[in-house]
Amino acid sequence: MAPSRTKLPNTFLGGFATAAFQIEGAIDEGGRGKSIWDDFARDPTRIDDGKNADVATDSYHRFKQDIALLKSYGANSYRFSLSWPRIIPLGGRNDPVNEAGIKFYSHFIDELLANGITPFVTLYHWDLPQALHDRYGGWLNKEEISLDFEHYARNWLTLNEPWCVAAHGYGYAKFAPGRSSDRKKSPDPANPSAVHPLLRTGGNSRTEPWIVGHSLILSHARAVKVYREEFQARQKGLIAITLNGDWYMPWDNSPENAPTAQIALDFHIGWFADPIYLGRYPTSMKEQLGSRLPTFTYEELALVKGSSDFYGMNTYTTVLTKAGGTDEQQGKTLYTFTRPDGTQLGTQAQCGWLQAYAPGFKSLLKYVWARYKKPIYVTENGFAVMKENELPIEQAIHDTDRVDYFANNLQALLEAVDEGVAINSYFAWSLLDNFEWADGYVTRFGVTYTNYDTMERTPKDSARFLAKWYKQNNPSPRDSMKEKAHLYDEKSLQRRHKELDAREAAIAKKEVQLKIRELDLLELSLKLREEKLEWREHIVEQLEAALSTPPANASPAPTAASSPVDSLKSELPYFPNPTSSEP
Repeated sequence: MAPSRTKLPNTFLGGFATAAFQIEGAIDEGGRGKSIWDDFARDPTRIDDGKNADVATDSYHRFKQDIALLKSYGANSYRFSLSWPRIIPLGGRNDPVNEAGIKFYSHFIDELLANGITPFVTLYHWDLPQALHDRYGGWLNKEEISLDFEHYARNWLTLNEPWCVAAHGYGYAKFAPGRSSDRKKSPDPANPSAVHPLLRTGGNSRTEPWIVGHSLILSHARAVKVYREEFQARQKGLIAITLNGDWYMPWDNSPENAPTAQIALDFHIGWFADPIYLGRYPTSMKEQLGSRLPTFTYEELALVKGSSDFYGMNTYTTVLTKAGGTDEQQGKTLYTFTRPDGTQLGTQAQCGWLQAYAPGFKSLLKYVWARYKKPIYVTENGFAVMKENELPIEQAIHDTDRVDYFANNLQALLEAVDEGVAINSYFAWSLLDNFEWADGYVTRFGVTYTNYDTMERTPKDSARFLAKWYKQNNPSPRDSMKEKAHLYDEKSLQRRHKELDAREAAIAKKEVQLKIRELDLLELSLKLREEKLEWREHIVEQLEAALSTPPANASPAPTAASSPVDSLKSELPYFPNPTSSEP
């Protein structure tokens, strides 16, 4: 039975989400540098409709119009991303900052605050500066990229969907920079000696996704460390990573299929969440990948574990899993929406990977809460109506399938809260129809219809539905301020920092103790080895003495060609015989 009244926290954030590259356009304006997506999107073979994001929804020039929409929809928060190449055009820690980019985002955030909308900022939503990719291989270079990202990422939500960055960008070549083992998709450079050593082939799907994933985790952790040490106490904010991952259920309960759902969860969610929240990679990944899965040093693991204040969740669908797959990015599991009886799991979306299934959303919320024990911020959730792009606007704005998707998922969210799951936000994807990465503009996720010829924005029925839901469920500004004042009391933050300092000191002490024990064992091993060598030397000396002293009734001394040692070697099995082929 659905809950009749559900109390969401007074800090609950309800709003919408977008990403800089998908909406801003203006890629050559305001001092912005090139990102890895610029040229990738301009290659018509990479994008389904052959179009690019040079203009996108023109939100760089129309952001006040977008914010007015947010306010009219009842949003109290807006999740957006900063464009790294707009802020640091060349991307590096020693490269100049673009003041025009800083000014743009400053004005943008001021406009949000003036309209009572809380900024919820994503620092990296896939638009790596091209200069860093060319300079040292970008995410393939753990040491350099983590230092540059640490310098750039000083506020709030670090990375968006690292699985997509690693798997789609370096495994399938579906996303920028388009690397893989498939030389048709990812040809080797024409002049390998002219590029960084890490880029002298078109990629390696067996190794690069796991290297990139490792670099993303460490870069996130380093950025969090800087924020916590330098900014958190003053800004009274939270910082985390947001992970994509859907709910997985076994196709049936047969012995071969039953374990596949957890394996799929491990390879999509656990790949990043387990190190960050639990301090280890999933066992299933270690077993499948072996030495290809990078390892953490003690120092890196201490940095990574606990490096998120909450769990950022991007989720869209539920999938049935079977055994027998070959795709490593999916944990060698097969995916389907078709049940054993032939029926479909839910309503099919425009994109083949998405069907609506609200019970799976609830199950995922409960799973994440039970496994990682952190408050959940739903940072993306949405639906692309089938063939919406082919409909005239008069029909497209009546998006019944999207309304049903939001209604059912939000009901599932309220039920999960009633069952004890801590959920602190819900951001619908997306505020606008926009550039949907490799799909181009064919796939529409927006609650606002975008006319790409005129850039006119028209609310859909789903926008009106969410406006009503947010009005009923978002906390009042007074309640929200009261709750935040309680949560972010300065003494409370200082106490938490002291507790973390004490934990860190205890861990460091244990690490020293373990190192001492390790050295003691090494010293004992050396001592035993020395004693063993001394014993062997003593035996050899005794044997040599015995053989060099003939008995009183000995025969005449043998010739040099037939010494006692030579004769003994041929008789004693533990002496190697150089003339024998036997061991």
